[in-house]
Amino acid sequence: MSTTQPTFDAYSDDPYADDALTAASSGPASMRPARLNPFSIVIILFAVLMLVVVGWGIYQNSLTQPEGGPAPEFTLPLLGQEGEFSLAEQHGKVVVINFWGSWCGPCRVEAPMLQRTWERYQDDDVVFVGIAVKDIERDALAYIDEFNITYPNVMDRRAELEKAYRTEGVPETFIVGRDGEIKKFFFAQPRETDLDAAIQAALAEGRETSFLPRLTAFLNLETR
Repeated sequence: MSTTQPTFDAYSDDPYADDALTAASSGPASMRPARLNPFSIVIILFAVLMLVVVGWGIYQNSLTQPEGGPAPEFTLPLLGQEGEFSLAEQHGKVVVINFWGSWCGPCRVEAPMLQRTWERYQDDDVVFVGIAVKDIERDALAYIDEFNITYPNVMDRRAELEKAYRTEGVPETFIVGRDGEIKKFFFAQPRETDLDAAIQAALAEGRETSFLPRLTAFLNLETR
């Protein structure tokens, strides 16, 4: 009698043996990597895009109007007359920059005050310039004529100055010193006394600054 045991294949006669072996070799379903369908990929990309847009909006809102540093320069055609207005050419003068719109109620309220202030300072190295935003040229010219505005005005047709000065609306006013630096910013309509004080401060600062080189030159002459 032979002592050798016959081999026996448990799956040899089982019709489901191949499926069982395949499942066993592949492991649990939770361990297999999930596959994303095209629709899921689109949803994820859209969510990422929305996060970028929201983040950019938060960043933009965190930016405030410049209250110091160099005033963004610009050169634009004058409204209703020949020529251009260049901020760079006003170096050495105090410049009052006012953003306005003919459609803006508060702008219409402050317009006579700005004209009065301009008339008081126009002979004192002070320049006013109005910048019409989101406006129609015909309406802007009618506004200038209605309030008898005599200081120069330009139109920000491409909203480039709105972006450069980071304005949030109108009216907004910037005081630029003789050195081209922003000295004061007024959100909305300033009181006439506050505007007057800001102009006076900018003029006084300019006089002190311009006096030093003259004093230095005089002292140098005296020591020769």
